[in-house]
Amino acid sequence: MIKIEILFPEVANLYGDLENISYLGKCSDEIEIIEDSLTEEPYFAKNEPALVYMGTMSESSQRLVAKKLAEYEGRLRELIDRGVHFLITGNALEIFGDRIETPEGETVKCLGIFDTYASLDLNKRFNSLYLGEYPDASGDIEIVGYKSQFSHSYNIGEQGGYAFMTKRGCGLNPGIMQEGIRKNNFIGTYIIGPLLVLNPLFTKSLLRSMGIEKPVLAFEEEAMEAYRVRLAEYSDEKRGFYY
Repeated sequence: MIKIEILFPEVANLYGDLENISYLGKCSDEIEIIEDSLTEEPYFAKNEPALVYMGTMSESSQRLVAKKLAEYEGRLRELIDRGVHFLITGNALEIFGDRIETPEGETVKCLGIFDTYASLDLNKRFNSLYLGEYPDASGDIEIVGYKSQFSHSYNIGEQGGYAFMTKRGCGLNPGIMQEGIRKNNFIGTYIIGPLLVLNPLFTKSLLRSMGIEKPVLAFEEEAMEAYRVRLAEYSDEKRGFYY
Protein backbone atom coordinates (compact mmCIF):
# COMPACT_ATOMS: atom_id res chain seq x y z
CA MET A 1 0.00 0.00 0.00
CA ILE A 2 1.00 3.60 -0.64
CA LYS A 3 0.61 5.37 2.69
CA ILE A 4 -0.34 9.05 2.71
CA GLU A 5 -0.10 10.86 6.02
CA ILE A 6 -2.26 13.89 6.83
CA LEU A 7 -0.87 16.09 9.58
CA PHE A 8 -3.37 17.53 12.07
CA PRO A 9 -6.59 17.61 10.00
CA GLU A 10 -8.52 18.91 13.01
CA VAL A 11 -6.78 22.30 12.64
CA ALA A 12 -5.13 22.27 9.19
CA ASN A 13 -8.17 22.24 6.92
CA LEU A 14 -9.10 25.81 6.04
CA TYR A 15 -10.54 26.25 2.53
CA GLY A 16 -11.39 22.54 2.36
CA ASP A 17 -7.88 21.61 1.30
CA LEU A 18 -8.14 18.11 2.77
CA GLU A 19 -9.92 17.36 -0.50
CA ASN A 20 -6.43 17.20 -1.99
CA ILE A 21 -5.95 13.88 -0.22
CA SER A 22 -9.55 12.71 -0.43
CA TYR A 23 -9.18 13.03 -4.19
CA LEU A 24 -5.97 10.98 -4.24
CA GLY A 25 -7.77 8.29 -2.24
CA LYS A 26 -10.43 8.11 -4.96
CA CYS A 27 -7.77 7.73 -7.66
CA SER A 28 -6.21 4.45 -6.54
CA ASP A 29 -7.03 1.40 -4.42
CA GLU A 30 -3.32 1.26 -3.59
CA ILE A 31 -3.56 4.34 -1.38
CA GLU A 32 -4.08 4.19 2.38
CA ILE A 33 -4.69 7.48 4.22
CA ILE A 34 -3.41 7.97 7.77
CA GLU A 35 -4.52 10.96 9.88
CA ASP A 36 -2.43 12.31 12.78
CA SER A 37 -3.94 14.47 15.49
CA LEU A 38 -2.02 17.09 17.48
CA THR A 39 -2.13 14.83 20.54
CA GLU A 40 -0.51 11.84 18.80
CA GLU A 41 2.99 10.92 17.74
CA PRO A 42 3.08 11.47 13.97
CA TYR A 43 3.23 8.36 11.82
CA PHE A 44 6.39 9.68 10.10
CA ALA A 45 8.28 9.64 13.43
CA LYS A 46 8.89 5.89 13.17
CA ASN A 47 7.73 5.10 9.63
CA GLU A 48 8.31 6.35 6.11
CA PRO A 49 5.09 7.33 4.32
CA ALA A 50 4.95 7.89 0.58
CA LEU A 51 3.53 11.38 1.09
CA VAL A 52 3.14 13.76 4.04
CA TYR A 53 0.39 16.38 3.60
CA MET A 54 -0.50 19.45 5.65
CA GLY A 55 -2.94 22.23 4.73
CA THR A 56 -3.85 25.78 5.62
CA MET A 57 -4.62 26.68 9.24
CA SER A 58 -5.39 29.69 11.42
CA GLU A 59 -2.54 31.81 12.74
CA SER A 60 -3.14 30.57 16.29
CA SER A 61 -2.99 26.96 15.05
CA GLN A 62 0.35 27.71 13.37
CA ARG A 63 1.84 28.26 16.82
CA LEU A 64 0.53 24.92 18.09
CA VAL A 65 1.72 23.04 15.01
CA ALA A 66 5.16 24.67 15.03
CA LYS A 67 5.61 23.69 18.68
CA LYS A 68 4.46 20.12 17.97
CA LEU A 69 6.67 19.59 14.92
CA ALA A 70 9.71 21.12 16.62
CA GLU A 71 10.04 17.77 18.44
CA TYR A 72 10.54 16.08 15.07
CA GLU A 73 12.58 18.68 13.19
CA GLY A 74 15.55 16.35 12.73
CA ARG A 75 13.34 13.53 11.46
CA LEU A 76 11.61 15.86 9.00
CA ARG A 77 14.97 16.99 7.63
CA GLU A 78 15.99 13.36 7.24
CA LEU A 79 12.83 12.45 5.34
CA ILE A 80 13.12 15.45 3.02
CA ASP A 81 16.74 14.56 2.30
CA ARG A 82 15.73 10.94 1.63
CA GLY A 83 13.26 12.09 -1.01
CA VAL A 84 9.99 11.40 0.81
CA HIS A 85 7.16 13.34 -0.83
CA PHE A 86 5.70 16.31 1.04
CA LEU A 87 2.82 18.47 -0.14
CA ILE A 88 2.35 21.48 2.13
CA THR A 89 -0.30 24.02 1.10
CA GLY A 90 -1.36 27.49 2.18
CA ASN A 91 0.31 29.06 5.21
CA ALA A 92 1.44 25.60 6.42
CA LEU A 93 4.59 26.13 4.35
CA GLU A 94 5.63 28.92 6.74
CA ILE A 95 6.13 26.40 9.54
CA PHE A 96 9.03 24.85 7.61
CA GLY A 97 10.71 28.25 7.35
CA ASP A 98 12.68 30.01 10.06
CA ARG A 99 10.06 32.30 11.64
CA ILE A 100 6.86 34.32 11.28
CA GLU A 101 7.10 38.06 12.00
CA THR A 102 4.24 40.42 12.89
CA PRO A 103 4.00 44.25 12.56
CA GLU A 104 3.97 44.43 16.37
CA GLY A 105 7.48 43.01 16.49
CA GLU A 106 6.48 39.52 17.63
CA THR A 107 8.35 36.53 16.25
CA VAL A 108 6.98 32.99 16.09
CA LYS A 109 9.82 30.49 15.90
CA CYS A 110 9.35 27.80 13.24
CA LEU A 111 11.34 24.73 12.19
CA GLY A 112 14.12 26.47 10.27
CA ILE A 113 14.37 23.68 7.68
CA PHE A 114 14.34 26.42 5.04
CA ASP A 115 15.79 29.92 5.40
CA THR A 116 12.56 31.63 4.42
CA TYR A 117 10.64 33.78 6.88
CA ALA A 118 7.04 34.99 6.75
CA SER A 119 5.75 38.51 7.30
CA LEU A 120 2.21 38.47 8.73
CA ASP A 121 -0.26 41.36 8.83
CA LEU A 122 -3.81 40.45 9.85
CA ASN A 123 -5.04 43.83 8.59
CA LYS A 124 -4.02 43.04 5.01
CA ARG A 125 -5.63 40.01 3.39
CA PHE A 126 -4.25 39.13 -0.04
CA ASN A 127 -6.64 37.39 -2.46
CA SER A 128 -5.66 36.37 -5.96
CA LEU A 129 -6.07 33.86 -8.73
CA TYR A 130 -2.89 32.07 -9.78
CA LEU A 131 -1.43 30.90 -13.08
CA GLY A 132 2.03 29.39 -13.28
CA GLU A 133 4.19 26.50 -14.44
CA TYR A 134 5.57 23.44 -12.68
CA PRO A 135 8.94 22.26 -14.08
CA ASP A 136 8.22 18.54 -14.47
CA ALA A 137 10.74 16.05 -15.87
CA SER A 138 8.47 15.45 -18.87
CA GLY A 139 7.97 19.18 -19.53
CA ASP A 140 6.41 22.20 -17.86
CA ILE A 141 2.89 21.69 -16.50
CA GLU A 142 0.61 24.71 -16.27
CA ILE A 143 -0.82 25.30 -12.79
CA VAL A 144 -4.01 27.11 -11.80
CA GLY A 145 -5.27 27.93 -8.34
CA TYR A 146 -6.14 30.55 -5.76
CA LYS A 147 -4.47 32.44 -2.95
CA SER A 148 -6.03 33.86 0.21
CA GLN A 149 -3.55 34.85 2.89
CA PHE A 150 -2.43 37.42 5.45
CA SER A 151 1.27 36.72 4.96
CA HIS A 152 4.04 36.38 2.38
CA SER A 153 7.38 34.57 2.57
CA TYR A 154 10.80 36.04 1.85
CA ASN A 155 14.43 34.98 1.45
CA ILE A 156 13.96 31.90 -0.74
CA GLY A 157 17.71 32.08 -1.49
CA GLU A 158 19.49 28.94 -2.65
CA GLN A 159 18.16 26.47 -0.10
CA GLY A 160 16.00 24.34 -2.31
CA GLY A 161 14.54 26.31 -5.16
CA TYR A 162 10.98 27.19 -6.03
CA ALA A 163 8.00 24.95 -6.79
CA PHE A 164 6.28 26.98 -9.53
CA MET A 165 7.16 29.86 -11.84
CA THR A 166 4.42 32.48 -11.91
CA LYS A 167 2.86 33.63 -15.18
CA ARG A 168 0.03 35.67 -13.67
CA GLY A 169 -0.44 36.47 -10.00
CA CYS A 170 2.03 36.63 -7.15
CA GLY A 171 5.02 34.49 -6.20
CA LEU A 172 6.06 33.73 -2.62
CA ASN A 173 5.81 37.49 -2.18
CA PRO A 174 4.75 40.33 -4.51
CA GLY A 175 8.36 41.08 -5.45
CA ILE A 176 9.24 37.75 -7.09
CA MET A 177 7.85 35.37 -9.70
CA GLN A 178 9.03 32.19 -7.94
CA GLU A 179 6.19 30.54 -6.04
CA GLY A 180 6.54 27.97 -3.30
CA ILE A 181 9.50 25.98 -2.02
CA ARG A 182 10.85 22.79 -3.56
CA LYS A 183 13.61 20.49 -2.36
CA ASN A 184 13.85 16.91 -3.62
CA ASN A 185 10.20 15.76 -3.39
CA PHE A 186 9.15 18.44 -0.89
CA ILE A 187 6.69 20.97 -2.34
CA GLY A 188 5.36 23.80 -0.21
CA THR A 189 3.05 26.36 -1.84
CA TYR A 190 0.61 29.11 -0.91
CA ILE A 191 -1.71 27.88 -3.69
CA ILE A 192 -5.04 26.53 -2.50
CA GLY A 193 -7.97 25.38 -4.57
CA PRO A 194 -7.65 22.46 -3.74
CA LEU A 195 -4.46 22.26 -5.80
CA LEU A 196 -4.72 18.59 -6.81
CA VAL A 197 -8.40 18.73 -7.76
CA LEU A 198 -7.81 21.76 -10.01
CA ASN A 199 -4.64 20.43 -11.66
CA PRO A 200 -5.06 16.88 -13.00
CA LEU A 201 -1.77 16.88 -14.94
CA PHE A 202 0.16 17.87 -11.83
CA THR A 203 -1.73 15.25 -9.82
CA LYS A 204 -0.77 12.55 -12.32
CA SER A 205 2.86 13.65 -12.13
CA LEU A 206 2.73 13.40 -8.32
CA LEU A 207 1.18 9.92 -8.40
CA ARG A 208 3.79 8.68 -10.88
CA SER A 209 6.54 10.06 -8.67
CA MET A 210 4.99 8.17 -5.72
CA GLY A 211 5.23 4.88 -7.61
CA ILE A 212 1.94 4.53 -9.50
CA GLU A 213 3.13 3.80 -13.04
CA LYS A 214 -0.02 4.58 -15.01
CA PRO A 215 -2.27 6.70 -12.79
CA VAL A 216 -5.93 7.05 -13.70
CA LEU A 217 -7.67 9.94 -11.98
CA ALA A 218 -11.12 9.85 -10.47
CA PHE A 219 -13.54 11.73 -12.78
CA GLU A 220 -10.60 12.31 -15.09
CA GLU A 221 -12.58 13.46 -18.12
CA GLU A 222 -14.52 16.01 -16.08
CA ALA A 223 -11.37 17.15 -14.25
CA MET A 224 -9.52 17.73 -17.52
CA GLU A 225 -12.42 19.66 -19.04
CA ALA A 226 -12.66 21.93 -15.97
CA TYR A 227 -8.88 22.39 -16.06
CA ARG A 228 -8.93 23.43 -19.73
CA VAL A 229 -11.74 25.92 -19.13
CA ARG A 230 -10.02 27.43 -16.09
CA LEU A 231 -6.67 27.58 -17.90
CA ALA A 232 -8.20 29.49 -20.81
CA GLU A 233 -9.94 31.87 -18.40
CA TYR A 234 -6.82 32.55 -16.34
CA SER A 235 -4.73 33.08 -19.50
CA ASP A 236 -7.09 35.79 -20.73
CA GLU A 237 -5.40 39.13 -20.05
CA LYS A 238 -8.82 40.76 -19.68
CA ARG A 239 -9.55 38.55 -16.66
CA GLY A 240 -9.10 40.38 -13.35
CA PHE A 241 -6.75 38.53 -11.01
CA TYR A 242 -6.86 40.31 -7.65
CA TYR A 243 -9.94 40.72 -5.47
